[in-house]
Amino acid sequence: MKQQGKDLGLCLCRVCRQLNSSENTHCSRCEAELQVRDYSSLQKSWALLITAAILLIPANLYPITVLTNQGKVRHDTIFSGIIHLVHSDMLPIAIIVFIASILVPWVKIIGLATYLCAISFNLPISKKKLMVGFHIIEWIGRWSMLDLFVISLTVALVNMGQLLDAKPAPAATAFALVILLTQLAAKVLDTRLLWDRLEPQDDTN
Repeated sequence: MKQQGKDLGLCLCRVCRQLNSSENTHCSRCEAELQVRDYSSLQKSWALLITAAILLIPANLYPITVLTNQGKVRHDTIFSGIIHLVHSDMLPIAIIVFIASILVPWVKIIGLATYLCAISFNLPISKKKLMVGFHIIEWIGRWSMLDLFVISLTVALVNMGQLLDAKPAPAATAFALVILLTQLAAKVLDTRLLWDRLEPQDDTN
C-alpha cells in the first residue's frame, strides 16, 4: 500500500504549495491556514451540484432568447433555437450550440455525480480513471459559456430598435448559474478525499 503525505505527518499548502508538518496550523511560507483534508468540501460540492441539476430544468424548458422581428415576437428555448439553426442551414453552428448548451452541462453533472458517489459510497472504481475524468470535466467546463457568449453577441449586433431586437430571456440566467455552480462544485472539492476513501486495490486499475 502506498503511503500518503498525511501518513508521514506532512501537509501541502493549497495556496503556495509549500510542504509543511501536519502539526502546523498555518503555512510556514504564506501563513495560509492548513488543512490535512477538507472533509466539508464533499457536502459543499454535493449542494452546488444538486442546485445546478435543478436549475438545468428551467434552463432547458424556458426561453433563452426573445427575438422581435418587425413587430413579431419569438421566444426560443435552447432546443427550438438549435432546430431553427438547422432549418436555416447553419448546421455547424447548431452542432456547436448543442455541444455547449446541452451535451457539456449534462456530461459535467453526470461526471461530477459519479465522482462524488465514488467518494461518498466507496464505489470500486479506478482512482486514476476517476482523476482523469475529473480533469476532463474541469477542462470542458471552460467551453460551457460559449452559448451565453453567442447570445451576448446576438444581443449586441442584432439590436435595431423595434424592427429587429434580441434580448436574453429568463433561461439565460438559469443556464449561467448552472455553469457557475458546476464550476464551483468541481473547484471546492478536496480531491484528496478520493485517495483516502477508496480501497487500495482500486489505485492501480
